[in-house]
Amino acid sequence: MSRWDHDPDLATLVKKIALERRFGFDAYKESCLRRRVAVRMRARGVDSYDDYAMLLDKDAGEYDKLIDTLTINVTKFYRNRETWDAIAQSVMPNLMQRQAGHLRCWSAGCASGEEPYTLAILISEHKRRTGPAAAMTHIDASDFDRRSLERASVGQYGDAAFEELPTELTRRYFTGQSPKSLKPEIRSMVRFIRHDITREPAPNPPYDLVMCRNVLIYFDRETQKRLVSGFIDALNLGGYLVLGRAETLFGHARERLKLEDARERIYSRS
Repeated sequence: MSRWDHDPDLATLVKKIALERRFGFDAYKESCLRRRVAVRMRARGVDSYDDYAMLLDKDAGEYDKLIDTLTINVTKFYRNRETWDAIAQSVMPNLMQRQAGHLRCWSAGCASGEEPYTLAILISEHKRRTGPAAAMTHIDASDFDRRSLERASVGQYGDAAFEELPTELTRRYFTGQSPKSLKPEIRSMVRFIRHDITREPAPNPPYDLVMCRNVLIYFDRETQKRLVSGFIDALNLGGYLVLGRAETLFGHARERLKLEDARERIYSRS
C-alpha cells in the first residue's frame, strides 16, 4: 500500500514518475511534494495530476524539469558565511593536523556545486596559510539531479552565486567576468557523482567531513533519522558532520555525535 493512496490521482502520478525515472518519493514530505509538482503544473498550464501525467507522456523533457524542481536547492558560494567561518576556524585546523592534510570529504545533496567548491576553496586557503600539508584532498559531491551535476562539473557561475563569497576569494580562485570560471586546481579537488541519498549508501567512505545542509528538511522524520545514521556510519571517528541551521538530530544520533557548534549545527563523531 502506498502512502499516497488517499489521493489516487497523486498516487498514479508518483508511481508513473518513479517507474520512468527511478525517483524515490517515499521519503518526501507530502506538503513538499505537492508544492513542487504544483510549480511545474502552473508552468505548463495544467490543473490536475491526470492532465500533468498526460503531458509527461507527450513531452519527455518535462520529466527533467520536474526532477530539477523536486531536487532544487537554493545555494551560493559561502552560503551562511558564519558556518564556513566556524569550519575554517574550528574544524579544519583539527582535521588537517590529525589527518596530516589527507582529507576525504562528502558534500551530500550538492546541487549545482557551490558547496563542495566552497569547501575546496576553504581547504586551499588553509594550505596557503600552513603549507603543502593540506594538499591531498578528495571531495565527493553527490546529487540525484543529472542537470545540476552537469552544471556543476562545468564550473562556471553567474554573478548571483558570488553574493556571499569574499571578494578576495573570488579574485583568487575564479577567472573571467560573468560567468566566472573556477580555476583548475579547485575543480580537480571535487568529483561529482549521481547518487540518491534516500536509497544508496555513502559513495566512498570513510570520510573526515560530511556536509548535508538544507536537504533533510524536505524529508519526513524517519527518513531524516535514517539518513543521519548513514552519515555517521560514513564518518571516521573524530570526523565532522555539518547540517543546515534548521535541521535537528533525532533519536540515537544524539548519543553518537558530540555537538561542537549549536548555532552552525556542527557535530563530531565520538
